[in-house]
Amino acid sequence: MAVAIGVDVGGTKVLAAAVDAADPATVLAERRVPTPAGGDGVVEAVAGAAQAVADELRAAGRGAPAGVGVGLPGLLDRVGTLHAAPNLPAAVGVPVGRLLGRALDVPVVVENDANCAAWAEVLAGAGRGAADAVLVTLGTGIGGGIVLGGQLLRGTHGFAGEPGHMVVDPSGPECPCGRRGCWERYASGSGLGWLGERAARDGRAPALLDLAAGDPGAVRGEHVTRAARGGDAGAGAVLEEFSWWLAAGLANLVDLLDPEVVLVGGGLAEEAELFLDRTRASLAEQVLGSAARRRTRLDVAILGPAAGAIGAALLSLEATSTPTAG
Repeated sequence: MAVAIGVDVGGTKVLAAAVDAADPATVLAERRVPTPAGGDGVVEAVAGAAQAVADELRAAGRGAPAGVGVGLPGLLDRVGTLHAAPNLPAAVGVPVGRLLGRALDVPVVVENDANCAAWAEVLAGAGRGAADAVLVTLGTGIGGGIVLGGQLLRGTHGFAGEPGHMVVDPSGPECPCGRRGCWERYASGSGLGWLGERAARDGRAPALLDLAAGDPGAVRGEHVTRAARGGDAGAGAVLEEFSWWLAAGLANLVDLLDPEVVLVGGGLAEEAELFLDRTRASLAEQVLGSAARRRTRLDVAILGPAAGAIGAALLSLEATSTPTAG
């Protein structure tokens, strides 16, 4: 069976993983390295990690990979150049796809990291079998990937799938993108921290203030989840507010796209038991025609931190198996 390598590039680490098309949820070999500071260093790190995994595959008797897929955070055009990347600013303007094509001796596909994760979940994860699906990744910000009619939605420029920057409150907190009130300011991991900070400053969550050593500006999302797990009412109220904001953005996506499944992934999804039921209830209240949307479900992505690499590998296999016009 065809084997490919996927590489997921994050703000702190590069993860390369090999998967077989017959069982893509199982990682055959992997390599993790720190994400370098410079754009050229990122290309070198990706190439080095991919080559290390390829060497491991050959040593195991599986031969050479059919292709390499790379998932990068930010706005990527269709030839693999980054045009905006808040968590990888040094790589903006770098023609990653072209440079990796020169460095590796196999076909290379470069795609947005959340798009890769969405594709993985639809083919091998919690969205398996769904023709219409949305993945939102909750981390420092909010990323997203959209599959419609069984196809990954990329858009005219390749920039589709950035729901975190839907403006839900024009007078809200400033976003790193330069605007105010983006959805991710309320419904991401950092958004949860901001809601917790506001509650601590207002005296509504003294336990959060204690966890942040008395400094409301130091309140983080993990403080909220830790206090909520301990039964703190103030933290529970913050999670209630967070769930409403998360549902507000999801309702916009459901109203627009009418997917069969909406999946929540990213680091914050590990705490989903604290907020997912509340979000489901709020989503039913906010989405248009909720009673008629019996087939729409909200669930948690299941492939975890490897989802981006798995999806990148699968996209590379798809590209290498697609016949070119002659």
